[in-house]
Amino acid sequence: MSVEATTERVLRLLALLQRRPSWTAADLAAELGVTDRSVRRDVERLRTLGYPVHATAGVGGGYQLGSGTRLPPLLLDDDEAIATAVSLRLASGGTVAGAGEAALRALAKLDQVMPARLRAEVRAVHGATETLTVPAAQIDPELLVTLARACRDAVRVRFSYAGRGGADRERTVEPVRMVTTGRRWYLMAWDVDRADWRTFRLDRMREVTATTWRFRPREHPDPVAYVQRAVAESPYRYVARVRLHAPADRVREFVPPQVGRVEEDGDEWCVLISGGDQLDWLAVHVARLGFEAEVLEPPELREAAARMAQRLAAMAGPASPGPASPGPASPESGQRGQELDERA
Repeated sequence: MSVEATTERVLRLLALLQRRPSWTAADLAAELGVTDRSVRRDVERLRTLGYPVHATAGVGGGYQLGSGTRLPPLLLDDDEAIATAVSLRLASGGTVAGAGEAALRALAKLDQVMPARLRAEVRAVHGATETLTVPAAQIDPELLVTLARACRDAVRVRFSYAGRGGADRERTVEPVRMVTTGRRWYLMAWDVDRADWRTFRLDRMREVTATTWRFRPREHPDPVAYVQRAVAESPYRYVARVRLHAPADRVREFVPPQVGRVEEDGDEWCVLISGGDQLDWLAVHVARLGFEAEVLEPPELREAAARMAQRLAAMAGPASPGPASPGPASPESGQRGQELDERA
C-alpha cells in the first residue's frame, strides 16, 4: 500500500476517534476496511505524531482519544473549520490581553491550510460583517488563570482593590466564579473581612495572590444573577422599578443584562429594574425604549418624568417660521427603543 493511502487512512482513523468517545478495534477495522492488525499499526502512528490514543483490553474495551502533554495537529471538518475561523476573527478584539494577537496568529495558520472553497466562504462572512466595538478593559490572562485555579481548588485570594472612590484596599476573598459581560470581567467571592458576598471587577485588582489557605465552599447565590444584580443596581444612588407593557424577552433585546434586570409580570407585561445616579437619565432611557411604562418606584422618578415631559412639550411647541423639518420618528419606525447604554 502506498504512503499516500496509509496517510489518508490514518487521518480517517483520527477523524473516527474524534467522532465518539470509544471504539472497539473491530468497529474501527470495519469502518476503515482493514484488519485489526492494521488498526493497531495506525494507532501507533498516531501516537508517534503526539495523539494520546488509550487502549483498554477486555470486554467493553477499545480505543479512546485522550489528552496529552502537547497540542498535536487538529483535524476539523468543513463546518468546524468555518466556525473556528469566524470565532477567531471575533476573538481578535476580545477583552483578554494578548488574546487578539494569538487569535490572529491561529487564524493565519488555519487560513494557510484551509481548502480554497472554505477559505472563500470564511472571507465572504468576514467581508459582509462589521463589528461594533466599545472600549473594554484588557485583562491579563495570568490573572484569569490564577483566579480560575483558586475557584477550582477552593483557596483564598488576596489582592489590592481600587474602589469606586479610587482608594486601594487590601481584600481577602473566597472566590466562587468569574462572570464576563463581554466588556468587563467580574469575580463573585465571599469577602472574608466583611463576611458577605461581593463582586469585584478584575481590571481594578492589583497584586493578586492565591494563598495556600483552603476554604470549605459555602452555599452561594447564582453567580450570574448575583453579578447582574450588583452591576445593574448596587453601585447607583437610585434603583428604578418600572412596569413595561411588553413581554420580558422583547425588553431584554434592548436592555443588556449588565444594565438592567427584566422580570416577568404576566403575558404582556414585565418589570425593569435598573440603577442610575441621575433621575433624568433614568427617565430618558426608559422613555427611549418606546414601550408604555408605569413607574413603580422611586416616586421621585415619576416627578423627574413629569418635568422631562414639560420640557419636551415646550420643545415641540410652535416654532418661528422657517424651513419645514421632518416630523418626529415613531417608535415603530425601525428603531424601537435604542438599547440602554452600558455604564458598569
